[in-house]
Amino acid sequence: MKASPAESVFYGINYSFLIGVAAIMIFPFVHVIAISLSSSRAVLSQEVVIWPIEFSTRTYQNLIRDGSLFNALKNSVIVTVFGTILNMVATIMVAYPMARHNLRGRKTFLSLIIFTMLFNGGLIPTYVVVQQLGLLNTYWAIWLTGLVSIWNFFIMKTFFQSLPSSLIEAAAIDGANDLYSLIRIVLPLSMPVLATLTLFYAVNHWNSYFIVMLYITRTHLQTVMVRLMQMIQSIDPQLMELSGEADDLSRLITPEGVRAGAIVISTLPIMLVYPFLQKYFVKGVMIGSLKQ
Repeated sequence: MKASPAESVFYGINYSFLIGVAAIMIFPFVHVIAISLSSSRAVLSQEVVIWPIEFSTRTYQNLIRDGSLFNALKNSVIVTVFGTILNMVATIMVAYPMARHNLRGRKTFLSLIIFTMLFNGGLIPTYVVVQQLGLLNTYWAIWLTGLVSIWNFFIMKTFFQSLPSSLIEAAAIDGANDLYSLIRIVLPLSMPVLATLTLFYAVNHWNSYFIVMLYITRTHLQTVMVRLMQMIQSIDPQLMELSGEADDLSRLITPEGVRAGAIVISTLPIMLVYPFLQKYFVKGVMIGSLKQ
């Protein structure tokens, strides 16, 4: 059907606006990539905008040369993978029974869960508990203190409630218990919300900085975000000499270049994972947020 003149104008304005918003969001990251691949002279003279000037990989060579960076990347992968698995298992175990209306004490449990959204124990009491449990300098301190996100719980709970109850009732008639119904019926139908929340949890673990800095003090256990921050802070405010004469800008690295390289390295893994989950992302959030 051919659009009317008014609709054509609306679509033109709408597309122009969306393209502008997309450009505003993409430009900073493209600018950061260009800085990380430009020479120190070009960065210092502020010539870099979108394209790398005097292409150079010296920034990444400096970051890779530090062997602790690879260890930090390995630690981040461990924290993200196992932490996300624990998060998803715990969230499913809480959300599924709370989505069943025949659960005794359901309203009481739900009220207690909502209470934790409004009030918490505080940073210092939580730290003391973690310390007394002997979890300092272990990844369990990171995983257990944020095991279930209440917001993610409500998204998953609402999604489970949107599934036809007749499916579970039919399975119960055939002799299936709740665990069997969850694994064989509910979870296969919940791929959109599972993929979405997996991405939420994974991004949170990968970008975690303060919680890791708080509970992990041993260098060999620190994640990439903490390590990159330490590398950035250790750079001289003006220039860091890599080799050769100080007046040879080709042998120097700028703090801006290191920051740009650190940002690219820290965001690359999540950017590689996101395309595989994108088809579930919008559907999972929208359906999981609707009240049936």
